[in-house]
Amino acid sequence: MPIPPELAGAIPLIDRFQVEGFLKAMQKQIHSSGKRGFFIKKSVGPQVREKFTLEDMLCFQKDPIPTSLLKVTNDLVSRSIKLFHVILKYMGIDSPSIISLEERVELVAKLYKHTLKRSELRDELFAQLSKQTRNNPGRSWLIRAWELMYLCASSMPPSNDIGAYLSEYVHYIAHGATTDSDVRVLALNTLNVLKRSVKAGPRVTIPAREEIETLLTSRKLTTIVFFLDETFEEIKYDMATTVADAVEELAGIIKLSVYSSFSLFECRKIVNGSKSSEVGNEEYIGLDDNKYIGDLLSEFKSAKDRNKGEILHCKLVFKKRLFRESDEAVTDPMFVQLSYVQLQHDYILGNYPVGRDDAAQLTALQILVEIGFIENPESCVEWISLLERFLPRQVAITREKRDWELDIISRYQLMEHLSKDDARNQFLRILRTLLYGNSVFFSVRKIDDPIGLLPGRIILGINKRGVHFFRPVPKEYLHSAELRDIKQFGSSNTAVFFKMRVAVFFEMRVAPVLHIFQFETKQGEEICVALQTHIKDMMLSRYSKARSGSATIMVSQNDVSQADMPGNVEMYDKRVQELSREIDESQKKADQVALVEKSRLESRLTSGHGQKNKSKLEVIGNHSERDTLTTVGSVNNSIEVFLNNHVHLELSFVGWLASYFSGQTYISKDALMDEQEGEKRRLLHETGSSSGTCAMPDEKVLMHLWMVIRGVRIVSRPHNPDSKY
Repeated sequence: MPIPPELAGAIPLIDRFQVEGFLKAMQKQIHSSGKRGFFIKKSVGPQVREKFTLEDMLCFQKDPIPTSLLKVTNDLVSRSIKLFHVILKYMGIDSPSIISLEERVELVAKLYKHTLKRSELRDELFAQLSKQTRNNPGRSWLIRAWELMYLCASSMPPSNDIGAYLSEYVHYIAHGATTDSDVRVLALNTLNVLKRSVKAGPRVTIPAREEIETLLTSRKLTTIVFFLDETFEEIKYDMATTVADAVEELAGIIKLSVYSSFSLFECRKIVNGSKSSEVGNEEYIGLDDNKYIGDLLSEFKSAKDRNKGEILHCKLVFKKRLFRESDEAVTDPMFVQLSYVQLQHDYILGNYPVGRDDAAQLTALQILVEIGFIENPESCVEWISLLERFLPRQVAITREKRDWELDIISRYQLMEHLSKDDARNQFLRILRTLLYGNSVFFSVRKIDDPIGLLPGRIILGINKRGVHFFRPVPKEYLHSAELRDIKQFGSSNTAVFFKMRVAVFFEMRVAPVLHIFQFETKQGEEICVALQTHIKDMMLSRYSKARSGSATIMVSQNDVSQADMPGNVEMYDKRVQELSREIDESQKKADQVALVEKSRLESRLTSGHGQKNKSKLEVIGNHSERDTLTTVGSVNNSIEVFLNNHVHLELSFVGWLASYFSGQTYISKDALMDEQEGEKRRLLHETGSSSGTCAMPDEKVLMHLWMVIRGVRIVSRPHNPDSKY
């Protein structure tokens, strides 16, 4: 018999179900009670009994189960049976049909208590719930079963394999054509929360009664999230809300469109009497996106209870995880404002050590952002408090208070033309230009320092340039390691290490040496994620620049080729033809000169001056003929030299000639004349007369031929943008 489509996802898990064992135990229970169960089917023929299958086992039943549906250890069988009793009671089968809201909340809490820490029991629970939602004849029972599955799937998902089956089963029901409308809504809600809980994992703590109640009644709880300037917003949550959900909701409330680099942080601050107002002893711990808000608030309460001797303030804070290079291109007003608030907070804490001039300028800019520009700032009631608030304490003690006031007032009065936005952007720009600007900071304790120069407690600053080391008290910049110098890094739950290159003075020279530094911190993973992100951004930036550079070169080459090509092909073809005709005519004239000289020589030889002088005349005549023919040959040879060697000539003249047509000049006139003179000397040398006294064609003819030959190759020289002609 084919398996129903809603159970297709259970086929790969057939070995996890104990079908035969369950059916045998069920038959034994039925026979012992004297009841006829739904497992006993009508016979097809006499003494013929059908085989019971997984489909039979995963069908609704009113009676308690005698054993677990899945193969579990013996100590979990009895717990599995108790889980089914709770399910029956919640559905109203093993109890009065109407149970109060308080009773339902108590039953859900009991299921969480028994299964939250045991993945095997969670799988068993969801197998039982899927069983009770198949072929359920009672609508009210069916709705209660789906309601319970929704509540359980919200915060404690099954294992991966059971989760895959359950997702497929719920999806089939949610999109079924014949599914009841109320069941469809519950199935869709179950499918949505199941996707989230499978990703986030089970809750750490059992959901509070109010969390379960609000989810049952489709309501929300509220909590407060603070910003670094002590302002806050109220967000809504239920027992399935994660940090990622809260960040998205908060971004929508404050209209922050770009929030990928923001997250929630746990801020812990221990307060001891008079130190309650002390700034800077907060600890900010980054929160995983998949952590449940309900778990965080429960941990806050437990932490306060554990620190009875001290007052521990715990709160949720919304801020940036890290500053990235791409942030500079973001113009979202809320993004800029939150970035300003965070950098201002770090600056006031002293995380950005600066000189007096920069400190005075930054303080004046902060005051301008706070109150705008006023003519007489000293008359402002808040002026003194603003000076104390925006000037880091460590910097303030380096001068007399009155000197700071006068310096800051003089700078403030010069900012009359600046708006609040201009002042904010200028503040961001000044801090961004620092070597350790736009850093995120982590307080760590030294474990291993090979060079022995770092103090016991250190503040690490991480930005796009690398890792920066600071002494916490007094705040002092110590050292920086560029990203390229960090060869390896890693973290555990309690520590982080860097294998990096450090410059060491060795044998009268500075030599880079690899050392491993190790620090104690609970934020090791966050530190490594920040480093990895900046390294990735750096590599992507280099890759993008390389690609854009290659594209620019290709475009430039194409532009050069197009620039070198004639604008009017027909005009240039006509000009080439004219020059070719001139070459042919010059060749014909040279041949005619040679023939005339040869005829004249022959007539002189035939005329003679007597037999006595015949031999001498023949000698003279032969010599004269040799010289004359050589001279005539020199004409032909010179032309041939030009024709055969023009490809080896310098192309400066070609550039000049091309510029004549294109309107751009590539070489100077002096350079052209020098080239012509040098070319003439080379030709005279190649024709065998270094002194230049042999008979040669007219210089104008040779220069004309040279220009003709050069003119034919005007497209051979690329454009030289550095030329001034």
